[in-house]
Amino acid sequence: MKLSELAKEPQLIKCSINKPELVEKYGEELEFYIYDRQPLDVFARLANAEKGEMSGMTEVIKMLILDEEGKPIVGGNNVLPMDVLVEAVSIIGSELGK
Repeated sequence: MKLSELAKEPQLIKCSINKPELVEKYGEELEFYIYDRQPLDVFARLANAEKGEMSGMTEVIKMLILDEEGKPIVGGNNVLPMDVLVEAVSIIGSELGK
């Protein structure tokens, strides 16, 4: 198979935060979206963050956690509660690692 056959435009995929304690706390599952493929610069930032280099991770999170239209949820004065953010980052790692 040629690599050119694998190259496609990224598609939004829905992710659900359904950890029981978060569902209980917030009253329902929480949804966000990510792109199924990421540009090389995002991949490189994620790889560096896994090595303990957290500078720039905030920018990566802003680019990854999206609404149903593909627009960033986090940014400016909009921040997520820490428990939700940690779970979202965990889900992103699982999804992009597939």
